Amino acid sequence: MSSESAVEDAKLVTLAKGAAARIGARAGAGVRDEMGRSYSGANVSAGSFELSALELAVAQALAAGATGLELAVVVGAEQVDLELLRAVAGGGLPVLHCFASGEIHERLST
Repeated sequence: MSSESAVEDAKLVTLAKGAAARIGARAGAGVRDEMGRSYSGANVSAGSFELSALELAVAQALAAGATGLELAVVVGAEQVDLELLRAVAGGGLPVLHCFASGEIHERLST
């Protein structure tokens, strides 16, 4: 991994942490699309309506016209929905599953 991509990955972790912190959510997520644009989200709920942080970040990317993803980051969640990411990005997408602190817990792939 080049130092430039490590810096960009760290920025995505920061965006995911910030999305969660803004609303006091337990989990945040971020994705970077094929053009290098970043999207982030946090777990949201209202009554019986619930979206995971990852669902929200992916939905924002798709709504902006993304046709592929380069990286996904999930911060503070117990599990990562690899099936969701596989459905959108196919196989081989790198995924960083991080503790709430932003420290990488595990590196996954779809």
